[in-house]
Amino acid sequence: MSPYVIALDVGGTRMKGALLGPDAGRTPLYEARRGTPRESGPEAVVGAVLDFVAELRAEGVARLGAEPRGAGVVVPGIVDETGGTAVFAANLGWRDVPLRDRLRERLGTPHVALGHDMRAGGLAEARIGAGSGVDRFLFVALGTGIAGAVGIDGRIEPGAHGGAGEIGHVVLRPDGPPCGCGRRGCMETLASASAVGRAWAEASGVATATAADAAAAVAAGDPRAAQVWRDAVAALADGLVVAVTLLDPRTLVIGGGLAEAGATLFDPLRAAVTERLTFQHVPSIVPAALGDAAGCLGAGLLAWDLLSAEVVSR
Repeated sequence: MSPYVIALDVGGTRMKGALLGPDAGRTPLYEARRGTPRESGPEAVVGAVLDFVAELRAEGVARLGAEPRGAGVVVPGIVDETGGTAVFAANLGWRDVPLRDRLRERLGTPHVALGHDMRAGGLAEARIGAGSGVDRFLFVALGTGIAGAVGIDGRIEPGAHGGAGEIGHVVLRPDGPPCGCGRRGCMETLASASAVGRAWAEASGVATATAADAAAAVAAGDPRAAQVWRDAVAALADGLVVAVTLLDPRTLVIGGGLAEAGATLFDPLRAAVTERLTFQHVPSIVPAALGDAAGCLGAGLLAWDLLSAEVVSR
């Protein structure tokens, strides 16, 4: 009988869940994915989260013959980790959701950690991924939106109010597309995977086109795709240069769906960042090691950290 925790990463498009043992998430005991029903409204997303954790609990009891020791759930936006509240998420329409209390009620346990998805992903990269052993790094995930996590000596900086790392809402093009945060031209409206997908759908005339389709078209030499890609890389480089100037990281760790394009993204991105820097140190730019599993693994780490802290405090 293996001790385990529930881990859940709630994204704007998909939710990734797992049952994780105490080995830092290197070998998940069970994994599952579900869609995020954000089109149905914020309360529908909350309901889907609660249903998914209940499903994971039932799977754990059936497979492993025991209740989970606890749970870690990570969400996008602004998170009050101490108070257990999902304060704001532009992509989900959330405001001031007492999510930890609702998770505790659904699971019947007080051992629930609520965290920020990108900081959790950064924590996983810091401990077992591309940030391991790096004293200062910035983890940036390019998915439905864009967010980041600041890694310092193996820990993730939350900020004074839980908002550190929200690089996706740095305004780069003031006359650009509207953003869910209420402003225009934010980095995530220009360089996220969903933004690239929208731009390529418009350019190609294929309504269902995605960022992965755009990357494939770039590799195939399509000039329309190349322009879409250049625009996105330019915006991404502009935003990263702001972060480099403020934070002076040794390494930029890039993850999320757009990073799956590999050299199609990283080669022009490294060049674009380097040519924009003047006095700043040029950081290494590397792909995240844990892929899109980073947030879920980080959620598990938060759960095990919570349990460890409670043991120490007794």
